[in-house]
Amino acid sequence: MTSRGKRVAAKPKARFRPTVLALALGVTAGVVAWGYLVRAAIDFGVQARAGSSGAWLFLGLAGFGAVACLFIGLMLVARIMRVLGITKPTSSAPDQPRAIGGRRAAR
Repeated sequence: MTSRGKRVAAKPKARFRPTVLALALGVTAGVVAWGYLVRAAIDFGVQARAGSSGAWLFLGLAGFGAVACLFIGLMLVARIMRVLGITKPTSSAPDQPRAIGGRRAAR
């Protein structure tokens, strides 16, 4: 009889990663800032509809800031997934060169 080994590799030990911690804190700060800016945009919208013309500018700035915070937070989440190995980087260059004229010319 032959001896059989394990089919599954040993799990690597979990270790502290300061990069992931810094990215997670950045995501948290972005989400908190997003919530604050959304709340501010709502308040400025109420003031603008009540007749304050200067509130429209602040409404636009708060809305733009909220969109920017949410975008940056999503980019940081993508970076965390890359650092943890959940996603892999895509290569910008294809494996094989493209045929001149496309698929139809390659036949």
